Amino acid sequence: MRKVLLLLIFSLSITHLFAQGKISGLVIDSATRIPISNLVVKLDNGQADVTDEAGRFFFKNAQGQKLILSAVGYRKQIVDLSASRNNITIVMATQQTQLQDVTITTHTFNPYKAISEMDIKLRGVSNSQEVLRIVPGLFIGQHQGGGKAEQIFLRGFDNDHGTDINMSVDGMPINMVSQAHGQGYADSHFIIPETIESTTYKKGMYDADKGDLAVTGWVNFNTANAISGNTIKAEAGQFDTYRLLGMVNLLNDNAKVKGQSWYAASEYRYSNSYFDNPQHFNRFNFFTKYHGRLNANNILTLSASTMYSKWKASGQIPESAVDEGIIGFYGAIDPNEGGLTSRTNVNAQLLTTLGNNDLLKNQLYYSRYKFDLHTNFTFYLVDTVNGDEIRQREARNLFGYNGSYLHESYIGGTKLTSEFGINARLDATKGSELSHTVNNFTLLDPLKLGNITETSAGAYLSETFQFTPKFSLNAGLRFDQFFYRYNNKLPSDSTLNGAGIYKATNNIISPKINFYYQATDKAQFYLFLGKGFHSNDTRVVVTEKGLQTLPAAYGADLGSIIKPTKNLLFNAAIWYSYLQKEFVYAGDGGSVEFSGRTRRVGIDLSGRYQPLSSVYLDADINYAHGRAIDDPAGQNYIPLAPVWSSTGGVTYIFRDGFNGSLRYRWLGNRAANEDYSLKAEGYFVNDLVLNYTKRRYEIGITINNLFNVKWKETQFETETRLKGQMPINNIAFTPGTKFFAVAHLSYNF
Repeated sequence: MRKVLLLLIFSLSITHLFAQGKISGLVIDSATRIPISNLVVKLDNGQADVTDEAGRFFFKNAQGQKLILSAVGYRKQIVDLSASRNNITIVMATQQTQLQDVTITTHTFNPYKAISEMDIKLRGVSNSQEVLRIVPGLFIGQHQGGGKAEQIFLRGFDNDHGTDINMSVDGMPINMVSQAHGQGYADSHFIIPETIESTTYKKGMYDADKGDLAVTGWVNFNTANAISGNTIKAEAGQFDTYRLLGMVNLLNDNAKVKGQSWYAASEYRYSNSYFDNPQHFNRFNFFTKYHGRLNANNILTLSASTMYSKWKASGQIPESAVDEGIIGFYGAIDPNEGGLTSRTNVNAQLLTTLGNNDLLKNQLYYSRYKFDLHTNFTFYLVDTVNGDEIRQREARNLFGYNGSYLHESYIGGTKLTSEFGINARLDATKGSELSHTVNNFTLLDPLKLGNITETSAGAYLSETFQFTPKFSLNAGLRFDQFFYRYNNKLPSDSTLNGAGIYKATNNIISPKINFYYQATDKAQFYLFLGKGFHSNDTRVVVTEKGLQTLPAAYGADLGSIIKPTKNLLFNAAIWYSYLQKEFVYAGDGGSVEFSGRTRRVGIDLSGRYQPLSSVYLDADINYAHGRAIDDPAGQNYIPLAPVWSSTGGVTYIFRDGFNGSLRYRWLGNRAANEDYSLKAEGYFVNDLVLNYTKRRYEIGITINNLFNVKWKETQFETETRLKGQMPINNIAFTPGTKFFAVAHLSYNF
């Protein structure tokens, strides 16, 4: 009896020792053999972790006998730890995306993660701008023919082309600072949509690693590290619309086994579009990416891309001209608008796992960018003989570096995740020009001409405390320094004291703090508080000698993520933002304008429901109330700021057969000027996608504006003059697409 008792005590002791201590492992995709990041790993006792960018997970003081791994789009796995607890390699197989696979956990530190993963995997996209619409409450508008960056609206802000939203692809910035057309100009047309594997985003100014322009939020496109097969795709549709795409693997299966991937993708697109005047829109894109493990501790990712685009455009037209029958709804006053743009990128990233499981990231990137835009917003308002056509152009070299160091430690029972990072960026722009022209290239009057050198450097520290499995806190601090240099080539420039070199500097400190509380495995609550900013154009900063040219934004979010049943998910938030007064450079006029303080409050609601494995329903409703603080009531509306908006739809999913979606976009009426004497009309538009998918091929059709409604995609208060007439202040708009059908055929091999 005594021997049996001793044996039992020994067995319990061994079990107890075995059940505690370190657990570590690597998670990879079964098809591509590439590490999977942001995958939730749980122990059967409730402890949890999320895989890092190298696909690793780590528990220091772990208790439990089983690992439970789950992620959207992957088959759930349960791993018995009796055989091994350290350096486990777990292979995850893909499966049809299901809402039931979404796990609510504080470890992701992003309340939008679950929704973004579901949406992009189920809804699909036809272009990188459609991916932007995946951000709940974000609306875009095109008003220059498809080759120009879209106008972006989010959280009561008219972000123009990117002034208050930080956008990137694989960590490389899309936004262009001190750009010839507008600050933060974000043209994402160089991204081939089929290469986008996921999109991460967050609203507000609450992340220490995001600096300039991250006021309403940030969006990062993540291209795939590997593709499972080769694809050829052809599209053809109305208005002489054509597209050809190819994606091919460049390495064999032996390389895949070694964790290496290299693929290339290319597309060509042509369209005359739905306007009365043909656009002759051309765009060529090429992208290639290598991802491979150099050794046990280093993963190298290299990518390169190039884009060239050229087009004509109908531009914005006055409502009065349409009402009087001078032109049709899809006509043009000046059909000579248009432009060309190109961008070539090289991006290198090295991910290093150190011996203590710390993570070191280094990234270098370079872009060569050219821009040449011809527009005419006011027609004959200023020059009653030649017209008011302007030309904006530049040639830019963009160099940058991002680096970060991630360390995990424990203070008693509290897990502490520390991240320190630095960012550096140099924009060297030659020949930044604003000119009054005729017939696109004949110079009448130079307004701005110079070379811009803008250098920025930022450093941040982010500390995350996991006090208990239910409560976490993240505190961050960021410092940004800017150096501006403008070599003015025009002695006649009225905003500066003649030709010569002008310099200025400014800096800002941005604190952040975020609270997460996991009430149950079905409900999480969060409170975000933070300070953010957007920089201003170099030509503003040197004119004002750096004063008041780095306005701060302050924000707060109180929200929740609730999953009451396995197939139902809700996200809700009440938010607030305040923006300091600032000086703004008007790129279309070359002048400096003053913008006062603003305050906004709003509500965001999102719901996702999957009643059947083949049916997915989504809806987003957003409200924003914004006003200028220093103006009297009734004259303090924020022009074009969205108030009510909603998107949603139903998606039918069947991997081997028919699938598709029916969606809607609704943007409510809003003020077009400060006293609301002019109204920007809202719209309600439906889009339809129908596909028949087999393993080797897919055939389908996409219809934009299914019910062929007349709607105005962008609208502005603009004073215009037609030839031989008097000036008039009214709405100038760009019409949204007519009923527009495009068919496609894909072949996989």
